[in-house]
Amino acid sequence: MSMVLFGSDYTIEVKKKVSSMPSLAIEDASTSYGDAFKLGFFKALFADMNVISIFNVDRHRRVTYFKATEVVTENKDKDFVLRYKLFEDDSGKLNVEMKLIKDDKDILIKKYKISSKKAYVFISHAIAYDINKFMGESDIGWIKKRVLYAKVTARRKSEIIMSDYTLTYKQPILTKGFNIFPKWANKNQSAIYYTSINGDKPALKYLDLKTGKITTIASSDGMIVCSDVSNDGKNILVTMSPNGQPDIYMYNVVNKRFKKLTTYGGIDVNGQFLEKNKIVFISDRLGYPNVFLKDIGSSSVEQLVYYGRTNSACSANGNYIVYKARESSNIFSKNTFNLHLISLKTDFIRRLTATGINEYPRFSDDGDAILFIKNYKNQSAIGVIRLAHNKNYLFPIKGGRVQSLDW
Repeated sequence: MSMVLFGSDYTIEVKKKVSSMPSLAIEDASTSYGDAFKLGFFKALFADMNVISIFNVDRHRRVTYFKATEVVTENKDKDFVLRYKLFEDDSGKLNVEMKLIKDDKDILIKKYKISSKKAYVFISHAIAYDINKFMGESDIGWIKKRVLYAKVTARRKSEIIMSDYTLTYKQPILTKGFNIFPKWANKNQSAIYYTSINGDKPALKYLDLKTGKITTIASSDGMIVCSDVSNDGKNILVTMSPNGQPDIYMYNVVNKRFKKLTTYGGIDVNGQFLEKNKIVFISDRLGYPNVFLKDIGSSSVEQLVYYGRTNSACSANGNYIVYKARESSNIFSKNTFNLHLISLKTDFIRRLTATGINEYPRFSDDGDAILFIKNYKNQSAIGVIRLAHNKNYLFPIKGGRVQSLDW
Protein backbone atom coordinates (compact mmCIF):
# COMPACT_ATOMS: atom_id res chain seq x y z
CA MET A 1 0.00 0.00 0.00
CA SER A 2 2.85 2.39 0.78
CA MET A 3 4.26 1.82 -2.70
CA VAL A 4 0.89 2.65 -4.27
CA LEU A 5 0.14 5.71 -2.18
CA PHE A 6 3.56 7.31 -1.99
CA GLY A 7 5.57 5.71 -4.78
CA SER A 8 6.45 9.06 -6.38
CA ASP A 9 7.47 10.79 -3.14
CA TYR A 10 11.01 9.89 -2.02
CA THR A 11 10.58 11.73 1.29
CA ILE A 12 8.22 8.94 2.37
CA GLU A 13 10.20 6.01 3.72
CA VAL A 14 9.07 2.95 1.79
CA LYS A 15 9.37 -0.40 3.55
CA LYS A 16 9.98 -3.42 1.33
CA LYS A 17 9.99 -6.90 2.79
CA VAL A 18 13.12 -8.78 1.78
CA SER A 19 11.20 -12.06 1.80
CA SER A 20 8.91 -10.78 -0.96
CA MET A 21 11.75 -10.48 -3.48
CA PRO A 22 12.65 -13.43 -5.73
CA SER A 23 15.85 -15.33 -4.98
CA LEU A 24 18.88 -15.24 -7.28
CA ALA A 25 21.99 -17.43 -7.36
CA ILE A 26 25.17 -16.75 -9.34
CA GLU A 27 27.14 -19.46 -11.16
CA ASP A 28 30.68 -19.01 -12.52
CA ALA A 29 31.54 -20.92 -15.70
CA SER A 30 34.79 -19.05 -16.53
CA THR A 31 37.45 -20.70 -18.69
CA SER A 32 40.21 -18.07 -18.48
CA TYR A 33 42.07 -16.04 -15.83
CA GLY A 34 43.30 -16.89 -12.35
CA ASP A 35 41.25 -17.60 -9.26
CA ALA A 36 41.83 -14.12 -7.76
CA PHE A 37 40.48 -12.35 -10.84
CA LYS A 38 37.51 -14.69 -11.14
CA LEU A 39 36.66 -14.17 -7.47
CA GLY A 40 36.97 -10.40 -7.88
CA PHE A 41 34.49 -10.43 -10.77
CA PHE A 42 32.05 -12.57 -8.77
CA LYS A 43 32.22 -10.14 -5.84
CA ALA A 44 31.55 -7.18 -8.15
CA LEU A 45 28.58 -8.92 -9.75
CA PHE A 46 27.24 -10.04 -6.37
CA ALA A 47 27.39 -6.43 -5.16
CA ASP A 48 25.72 -5.05 -8.30
CA MET A 49 22.89 -7.57 -8.14
CA ASN A 50 22.28 -6.49 -4.54
CA VAL A 51 22.38 -2.80 -5.41
CA ILE A 52 19.66 -3.10 -8.06
CA SER A 53 17.48 -4.17 -5.10
CA ILE A 54 15.10 -6.58 -6.84
CA PHE A 55 16.52 -9.94 -5.71
CA ASN A 56 17.54 -11.82 -2.60
CA VAL A 57 21.04 -12.69 -3.79
CA ASP A 58 22.76 -15.88 -2.62
CA ARG A 59 26.30 -15.04 -1.47
CA HIS A 60 27.81 -18.38 -2.57
CA ARG A 61 29.82 -18.69 -5.77
CA ARG A 62 29.02 -21.97 -7.51
CA VAL A 63 31.23 -23.27 -10.33
CA THR A 64 29.75 -25.04 -13.37
CA TYR A 65 29.92 -25.33 -17.18
CA PHE A 66 28.34 -22.57 -19.24
CA LYS A 67 26.41 -25.03 -21.45
CA ALA A 68 25.22 -27.20 -18.58
CA THR A 69 21.55 -28.08 -19.11
CA GLU A 70 20.69 -27.75 -15.42
CA VAL A 71 21.69 -25.41 -12.64
CA VAL A 72 23.90 -26.78 -9.87
CA THR A 73 22.14 -28.81 -7.19
CA GLU A 74 22.47 -26.12 -4.51
CA ASN A 75 20.60 -23.65 -6.75
CA LYS A 76 17.62 -25.84 -7.64
CA ASP A 77 15.30 -23.97 -5.30
CA LYS A 78 16.26 -20.47 -6.55
CA ASP A 79 13.79 -18.42 -8.57
CA PHE A 80 16.54 -17.20 -10.92
CA VAL A 81 20.10 -18.22 -11.67
CA LEU A 82 22.65 -15.90 -13.26
CA ARG A 83 25.40 -17.84 -15.05
CA TYR A 84 28.41 -16.20 -16.67
CA LYS A 85 31.66 -17.16 -18.38
CA LEU A 86 34.85 -15.09 -18.46
CA PHE A 87 37.27 -15.85 -21.27
CA GLU A 88 40.12 -14.13 -23.10
CA ASP A 89 40.01 -14.00 -26.91
CA ASP A 90 42.97 -14.16 -29.32
CA SER A 91 43.44 -10.36 -29.16
CA GLY A 92 43.70 -10.40 -25.37
CA LYS A 93 40.31 -8.79 -24.74
CA LEU A 94 38.06 -9.77 -21.86
CA ASN A 95 34.86 -11.45 -23.06
CA VAL A 96 31.86 -12.27 -20.90
CA GLU A 97 28.89 -14.42 -21.82
CA MET A 98 25.89 -14.24 -19.53
CA LYS A 99 22.54 -15.98 -19.28
CA LEU A 100 19.65 -15.55 -16.85
CA ILE A 101 17.96 -18.86 -16.12
CA LYS A 102 14.50 -19.60 -14.76
CA ASP A 103 13.15 -23.15 -14.38
CA ASP A 104 16.21 -24.46 -16.27
CA LYS A 105 15.35 -22.30 -19.29
CA ASP A 106 17.47 -19.42 -20.64
CA ILE A 107 15.32 -16.28 -20.54
CA LEU A 108 18.05 -13.69 -21.24
CA ILE A 109 21.38 -14.12 -23.05
CA LYS A 110 23.99 -11.36 -23.50
CA LYS A 111 27.63 -11.02 -24.58
CA TYR A 112 30.11 -8.32 -23.53
CA LYS A 113 33.67 -7.40 -24.51
CA ILE A 114 36.18 -4.91 -23.14
CA SER A 115 39.76 -4.21 -24.21
CA SER A 116 41.28 -3.97 -20.72
CA LYS A 117 40.47 -6.45 -17.97
CA LYS A 118 41.29 -3.71 -15.44
CA ALA A 119 37.89 -2.22 -16.33
CA TYR A 120 36.07 -5.52 -15.70
CA VAL A 121 33.76 -3.87 -13.16
CA PHE A 122 32.00 -1.93 -15.94
CA ILE A 123 30.91 -5.25 -17.49
CA SER A 124 29.49 -6.25 -14.11
CA HIS A 125 27.58 -2.94 -14.00
CA ALA A 126 26.32 -3.51 -17.57
CA ILE A 127 25.03 -6.98 -16.66
CA ALA A 128 23.15 -5.56 -13.68
CA TYR A 129 21.71 -2.80 -15.88
CA ASP A 130 20.51 -5.27 -18.54
CA ILE A 131 18.93 -7.65 -16.03
CA ASN A 132 17.20 -4.77 -14.24
CA LYS A 133 15.79 -3.59 -17.59
CA PHE A 134 14.72 -7.12 -18.57
CA MET A 135 12.85 -7.48 -15.28
CA GLY A 136 10.83 -4.36 -16.11
CA GLU A 137 12.27 -2.14 -13.38
CA SER A 138 12.84 1.62 -13.67
CA ASP A 139 15.94 2.69 -15.60
CA ILE A 140 19.25 2.67 -13.68
CA GLY A 141 21.56 4.26 -16.23
CA TRP A 142 23.51 5.75 -13.33
CA ILE A 143 25.04 2.34 -12.56
CA LYS A 144 27.14 2.57 -15.76
CA LYS A 145 28.22 6.21 -15.36
CA ARG A 146 31.70 7.24 -14.31
CA VAL A 147 32.48 9.00 -11.04
CA LEU A 148 34.98 11.81 -10.49
CA TYR A 149 36.74 12.31 -7.20
CA ALA A 150 39.72 14.15 -5.76
CA LYS A 151 42.04 12.39 -3.34
CA VAL A 152 44.52 14.22 -1.12
CA THR A 153 47.83 12.32 -1.24
CA ALA A 154 50.16 14.65 0.69
CA ARG A 155 50.42 18.25 1.84
CA ARG A 156 49.24 20.40 -1.10
CA LYS A 157 49.21 17.39 -3.38
CA SER A 158 46.22 15.59 -4.80
CA GLU A 159 44.94 13.41 -7.59
CA ILE A 160 41.76 13.68 -9.63
CA ILE A 161 40.57 10.19 -10.49
CA MET A 162 37.90 8.78 -12.77
CA SER A 163 36.18 5.67 -11.45
CA ASP A 164 33.04 3.56 -11.42
CA TYR A 165 30.39 4.13 -8.75
CA THR A 166 32.01 1.62 -6.37
CA LEU A 167 35.48 3.19 -6.77
CA THR A 168 36.82 -0.23 -7.83
CA TYR A 169 38.19 0.93 -11.19
CA LYS A 170 40.59 3.89 -10.92
CA GLN A 171 42.01 5.97 -13.77
CA PRO A 172 44.06 9.01 -12.68
CA ILE A 173 43.33 12.14 -14.74
CA LEU A 174 45.48 14.75 -12.95
CA THR A 175 48.31 13.65 -10.66
CA LYS A 176 50.60 16.70 -10.35
CA GLY A 177 50.00 19.68 -8.09
CA PHE A 178 46.99 20.43 -5.89
CA ASN A 179 43.75 20.09 -7.88
CA ILE A 180 40.41 19.64 -6.12
CA PHE A 181 36.62 19.89 -6.51
CA PRO A 182 36.29 18.10 -9.88
CA LYS A 183 32.97 18.42 -11.68
CA TRP A 184 31.67 16.82 -14.88
CA ALA A 185 31.22 19.52 -17.53
CA ASN A 186 28.51 17.73 -19.54
CA LYS A 187 26.23 14.70 -19.64
CA ASN A 188 28.61 12.91 -22.01
CA GLN A 189 31.34 13.06 -19.35
CA SER A 190 33.87 14.20 -21.95
CA ALA A 191 35.25 17.16 -19.98
CA ILE A 192 35.61 18.37 -16.39
CA TYR A 193 35.88 21.56 -14.36
CA TYR A 194 38.20 21.65 -11.37
CA THR A 195 39.90 24.07 -8.97
CA SER A 196 43.67 24.44 -9.30
CA ILE A 197 45.60 25.76 -6.30
CA ASN A 198 49.01 25.91 -7.91
CA GLY A 199 49.52 29.58 -8.71
CA ASP A 200 49.21 32.94 -6.98
CA LYS A 201 45.42 32.59 -6.87
CA PRO A 202 43.02 29.63 -6.97
CA ALA A 203 41.84 29.12 -10.56
CA LEU A 204 38.83 27.41 -12.11
CA LYS A 205 39.94 25.28 -15.05
CA TYR A 206 38.35 23.23 -17.82
CA LEU A 207 39.91 19.99 -19.05
CA ASP A 208 38.86 18.37 -22.33
CA LEU A 209 39.39 14.66 -21.71
CA LYS A 210 39.50 13.85 -25.43
CA THR A 211 42.24 16.32 -26.37
CA GLY A 212 43.91 16.89 -22.99
CA LYS A 213 43.64 20.67 -23.47
CA ILE A 214 43.31 22.73 -20.27
CA THR A 215 41.64 26.16 -20.31
CA THR A 216 41.57 28.64 -17.42
CA ILE A 217 38.04 29.99 -16.86
CA ALA A 218 38.83 32.50 -14.09
CA SER A 219 40.85 33.00 -10.93
CA SER A 220 39.88 34.58 -7.61
CA ASP A 221 41.29 35.45 -4.22
CA GLY A 222 40.08 33.19 -1.43
CA MET A 223 38.23 30.49 -3.34
CA ILE A 224 36.70 29.56 -6.68
CA VAL A 225 34.74 26.33 -7.10
CA CYS A 226 32.31 25.01 -9.71
CA SER A 227 29.45 23.52 -7.67
CA ASP A 228 26.95 22.58 -10.40
CA VAL A 229 26.41 22.40 -14.17
CA SER A 230 23.08 22.98 -15.91
CA ASN A 231 21.48 20.06 -17.77
CA ASP A 232 22.44 21.52 -21.16
CA GLY A 233 25.98 22.34 -19.99
CA LYS A 234 25.62 26.00 -21.00
CA ASN A 235 25.69 27.46 -17.48
CA ILE A 236 27.63 26.60 -14.35
CA LEU A 237 27.28 27.77 -10.75
CA VAL A 238 30.52 29.02 -9.22
CA THR A 239 31.33 29.93 -5.63
CA MET A 240 33.80 32.80 -5.79
CA SER A 241 35.18 35.36 -3.35
CA PRO A 242 36.86 38.18 -5.32
CA ASN A 243 36.05 40.70 -2.60
CA GLY A 244 36.44 38.71 0.61
CA GLN A 245 33.26 36.75 1.46
CA PRO A 246 32.14 34.04 -1.00
CA ASP A 247 29.08 34.53 -3.17
CA ILE A 248 27.42 32.44 -5.87
CA TYR A 249 27.86 33.39 -9.52
CA MET A 250 26.47 31.91 -12.71
CA TYR A 251 28.93 31.59 -15.59
CA ASN A 252 27.60 31.37 -19.14
CA VAL A 253 29.85 29.02 -21.10
CA VAL A 254 28.75 30.47 -24.46
CA ASN A 255 29.29 34.21 -23.87
CA LYS A 256 31.92 33.63 -21.12
CA ARG A 257 30.31 36.07 -18.70
CA PHE A 258 29.69 35.88 -14.95
CA LYS A 259 26.44 36.95 -13.31
CA LYS A 260 26.39 37.47 -9.54
CA LEU A 261 23.39 35.70 -7.97
CA THR A 262 23.85 36.39 -4.24
CA THR A 263 24.98 39.56 -2.49
CA TYR A 264 24.87 38.63 1.21
CA GLY A 265 27.73 39.99 3.34
CA GLY A 266 28.41 36.58 4.88
CA ILE A 267 28.97 33.16 3.35
CA ASP A 268 26.96 31.82 0.38
CA VAL A 269 28.34 28.59 -1.15
CA ASN A 270 27.49 25.33 -2.95
CA GLY A 271 24.86 26.56 -5.41
CA GLN A 272 22.77 23.83 -7.09
CA PHE A 273 20.42 24.19 -10.06
CA LEU A 274 16.75 23.38 -9.61
CA GLU A 275 13.99 23.28 -12.18
CA LYS A 276 12.16 26.45 -13.26
CA ASN A 277 15.08 28.89 -12.97
CA LYS A 278 15.73 28.26 -9.27
CA ILE A 279 18.83 27.44 -7.24
CA VAL A 280 19.42 26.12 -3.75
CA PHE A 281 22.55 26.96 -1.78
CA ILE A 282 24.14 26.98 1.68
CA SER A 283 24.33 30.24 3.63
CA ASP A 284 25.16 31.37 7.16
CA ARG A 285 22.69 34.26 7.02
CA LEU A 286 20.90 32.86 10.11
CA GLY A 287 24.15 32.71 12.06
CA TYR A 288 24.72 29.05 11.16
CA PRO A 289 24.84 27.08 7.88
CA ASN A 290 21.46 26.27 6.39
CA VAL A 291 19.75 25.51 3.08
CA PHE A 292 18.09 28.31 1.09
CA LEU A 293 16.19 28.70 -2.17
CA LYS A 294 16.05 31.64 -4.57
CA ASP A 295 14.85 32.42 -8.07
CA ILE A 296 17.59 33.47 -10.46
CA GLY A 297 17.15 37.21 -10.98
CA SER A 298 15.20 37.75 -7.75
CA SER A 299 16.57 39.26 -4.56
CA SER A 300 14.26 37.28 -2.25
CA VAL A 301 15.59 34.21 -0.46
CA GLU A 302 13.58 31.38 1.14
CA GLN A 303 14.73 29.18 4.02
CA LEU A 304 14.12 25.50 3.20
CA VAL A 305 15.20 23.65 6.34
CA TYR A 306 13.97 24.35 9.88
CA TYR A 307 15.43 21.25 11.51
CA GLY A 308 19.00 21.29 12.89
CA ARG A 309 21.47 24.13 13.28
CA THR A 310 24.35 23.03 11.04
CA ASN A 311 23.03 22.05 7.62
CA SER A 312 25.52 21.99 4.76
CA ALA A 313 26.73 20.25 1.58
CA CYS A 314 23.55 19.93 -0.45
CA SER A 315 22.70 18.36 -3.81
CA ALA A 316 19.51 18.88 -5.81
CA ASN A 317 17.49 16.99 -8.39
CA GLY A 318 14.08 18.09 -9.63
CA ASN A 319 12.09 18.95 -6.52
CA TYR A 320 14.37 17.07 -4.12
CA ILE A 321 17.28 18.31 -2.03
CA VAL A 322 19.63 16.12 0.00
CA TYR A 323 21.77 17.86 2.60
CA LYS A 324 24.29 17.10 5.32
CA ALA A 325 23.24 17.96 8.90
CA ARG A 326 25.05 17.74 12.22
CA GLU A 327 23.10 15.49 14.59
CA SER A 328 25.26 15.86 17.71
CA SER A 329 27.52 18.30 19.50
CA ASN A 330 29.95 16.58 21.81
CA ILE A 331 33.33 18.11 22.65
CA PHE A 332 34.60 14.75 23.96
CA SER A 333 33.89 12.64 20.84
CA LYS A 334 33.35 12.93 17.11
CA ASN A 335 30.05 14.40 15.99
CA THR A 336 27.53 12.61 13.79
CA PHE A 337 26.64 14.14 10.44
CA ASN A 338 23.70 12.53 8.64
CA LEU A 339 22.10 13.02 5.25
CA HIS A 340 18.50 14.18 5.03
CA LEU A 341 16.07 14.44 2.12
CA ILE A 342 13.41 17.10 1.59
CA SER A 343 11.03 17.97 -1.22
CA LEU A 344 9.71 21.32 -2.42
CA LYS A 345 6.24 19.74 -2.59
CA THR A 346 5.94 18.36 0.96
CA ASP A 347 6.93 19.21 4.54
CA PHE A 348 8.43 15.77 5.19
CA ILE A 349 12.08 15.27 6.15
CA ARG A 350 13.56 11.82 5.60
CA ARG A 351 16.79 10.89 7.33
CA LEU A 352 18.89 8.74 5.00
CA THR A 353 21.83 7.73 7.23
CA ALA A 354 22.19 6.93 10.93
CA THR A 355 25.83 6.87 12.07
CA GLY A 356 29.22 8.42 11.36
CA ILE A 357 30.13 11.41 9.21
CA ASN A 358 28.21 11.30 5.93
CA GLU A 359 29.18 13.89 3.31
CA TYR A 360 29.50 14.89 -0.37
CA PRO A 361 26.00 13.69 -1.37
CA ARG A 362 25.39 13.59 -5.13
CA PHE A 363 22.15 12.68 -6.91
CA SER A 364 22.13 10.44 -9.95
CA ASP A 365 20.79 12.15 -13.09
CA ASP A 366 17.37 10.54 -12.68
CA GLY A 367 17.19 11.18 -8.92
CA ASP A 368 16.81 7.45 -8.21
CA ALA A 369 20.04 7.12 -6.22
CA ILE A 370 22.41 9.17 -4.07
CA LEU A 371 26.16 8.66 -3.89
CA PHE A 372 28.03 9.82 -0.75
CA ILE A 373 31.07 9.27 1.45
CA LYS A 374 30.74 7.70 4.91
CA ASN A 375 33.46 7.99 7.56
CA TYR A 376 32.92 5.80 10.62
CA LYS A 377 35.32 4.38 13.21
CA ASN A 378 38.46 5.39 11.27
CA GLN A 379 37.13 3.74 8.10
CA SER A 380 35.82 5.34 4.92
CA ALA A 381 33.37 3.96 2.37
CA ILE A 382 31.50 5.07 -0.72
CA GLY A 383 27.77 4.78 -0.10
CA VAL A 384 24.83 4.30 -2.46
CA ILE A 385 21.28 5.06 -1.35
CA ARG A 386 18.41 3.61 -3.40
CA LEU A 387 15.60 5.98 -2.47
CA ALA A 388 12.62 4.07 -3.86
CA HIS A 389 13.88 0.80 -2.35
CA ASN A 390 14.89 2.30 1.02
CA LYS A 391 18.29 0.59 0.96
CA ASN A 392 21.87 1.72 1.58
CA TYR A 393 25.02 -0.01 0.30
CA LEU A 394 28.64 0.64 1.30
CA PHE A 395 31.92 -0.09 -0.52
CA PRO A 396 35.18 0.37 1.47
CA ILE A 397 37.67 3.01 0.29
CA LYS A 398 41.34 2.07 0.42
CA GLY A 399 44.21 4.57 0.46
CA GLY A 400 44.02 8.36 0.80
CA ARG A 401 41.26 10.73 1.83
CA VAL A 402 38.50 11.58 -0.64
CA GLN A 403 38.22 15.37 -0.83
CA SER A 404 35.11 15.64 -3.05
CA LEU A 405 33.25 13.67 -5.69
CA ASP A 406 30.86 14.07 -8.61
CA TRP A 407 28.61 11.63 -10.42
